[in-house]
Amino acid sequence: MATVYSQKSDRDLVLACQHREPQAFEELVKRHQRTVYSLLYQLAPDWEDTSDLSQEVFIRVWRNINNLRNPASFRSWLTQIVTNLFYDELRKRPRRLPTVSMDEGLDSSEDDGSTRDIPDTSLMPEEKALNKEITEVIRQAMLRLPEQFRTAIVLREVEGLSYEEIAVITQTEMGTVKSRIARARTKLQELLKPYLGETKTEAEVPSDG
Repeated sequence: MATVYSQKSDRDLVLACQHREPQAFEELVKRHQRTVYSLLYQLAPDWEDTSDLSQEVFIRVWRNINNLRNPASFRSWLTQIVTNLFYDELRKRPRRLPTVSMDEGLDSSEDDGSTRDIPDTSLMPEEKALNKEITEVIRQAMLRLPEQFRTAIVLREVEGLSYEEIAVITQTEMGTVKSRIARARTKLQELLKPYLGETKTEAEVPSDG
């Protein structure tokens, strides 16, 4: 059922929250909770349950929303809160799976110089079993990237943020951000090469080139 607040833009909801209107905050949570959960999953695919972290994200939003000087930038501010919380939690957790070296090149005996495609997950019904397998392979490949590389490519490819925004969120030089994203793409293509050779799809990781 539509409410007065459900008709408002994020900017207007933020302004209402800054005036401590709880219904406005409830609408923000409802509108963005799936995005928060999805981003946490992309950043930490090996963490079994991120529901508590999702709740903590919105606790931080409510506590700090008065500090948001540009209400129109709520989405990128929310992404920064999620990323900061991810880093905070990461420091508390032991590393479960060794990450791959980002400096090792592709196997020269198999590399033909072409760019391998990362498959689209929106496949036809008869391909659901294959899609499920490939999705898990991609998840495992993302998991093996060092955290700073995984964070950069998730913020770029999943959230669609600019290099400048990623640099601000991760407190990193923009040149470093670009390098991490490029190297993460290359490493993902390397890790997925045994599987992608058997798939036929036109979807690929954007090159920004």
